[in-house]
Amino acid sequence: MRARIYKPAKNAMQSGKGNTRQWVLEYELTAPRHPDPLMGWASTEDTLSQVQLGFETKEQAVAYAEKQGIDYQLFEPAPAAQKPKAYADNFRYDRKVPWTH
Repeated sequence: MRARIYKPAKNAMQSGKGNTRQWVLEYELTAPRHPDPLMGWASTEDTLSQVQLGFETKEQAVAYAEKQGIDYQLFEPAPAAQKPKAYADNFRYDRKVPWTH
């Protein structure tokens, strides 16, 4: 059994940062996926690949994996670059693209 411990990225479809504060322990696939003969969906016999455990801190997730004897790989999140923005910048006289109605 091998697991990945990571912090989920922000949803690209929304500006909020919901569900990005917890650390997730997720098991990797041990059996390959194959198409289901009836529906054609990708399926596997490995039920642990469906398990995702959430933890408040990275240390809690690592401690759980070590206590259970799970081999894990830790992925640190990349720092988010924030660009300071001001509403007044929309109306600056030296804008590269002129503001129009």
